Amino acid sequence: MITVKQILEEKGHQVWTVSPDSTVYDALKIMAEKGVGALIVVEDDQVVGVISERDYARKVVLKGKSSLETPVREIMSTQVYFVNPECTAEECMALMTEKRIRHLPVIENDKLTGVISIGDVVKSIIVSQKITIEHLQNYIMGKY
Repeated sequence: MITVKQILEEKGHQVWTVSPDSTVYDALKIMAEKGVGALIVVEDDQVVGVISERDYARKVVLKGKSSLETPVREIMSTQVYFVNPECTAEECMALMTEKRIRHLPVIENDKLTGVISIGDVVKSIIVSQKITIEHLQNYIMGKY
């Protein structure tokens, strides 16, 4: 089974963060520049939330707020679920499905070391399944 550690080795450990006091507009600019759908909200080196494009759509646009004036802390999701590098892709998929979330910060030794998205998890599971299918095909065809 593929682990979070292996996923991060493939995609990298880069984590884009924002302060809870930043404006939603500034957070959206970072997301656009970095090509990501969410940022980890960090205050005093501690993860305090996640802000996503979904948060923006539901908590700013639909409520008629201004992204130029609204601080991230007003709309960020504060219920943050974490994983460690030893978690499997399947465990991440189950957590993401159950909690209806798309991003998981990775914590190792009380330090933020990465973030994985639902896309990262799905990709890793597909790769793993392709390898399994290939091995089974080779076994059936007597190539082993």
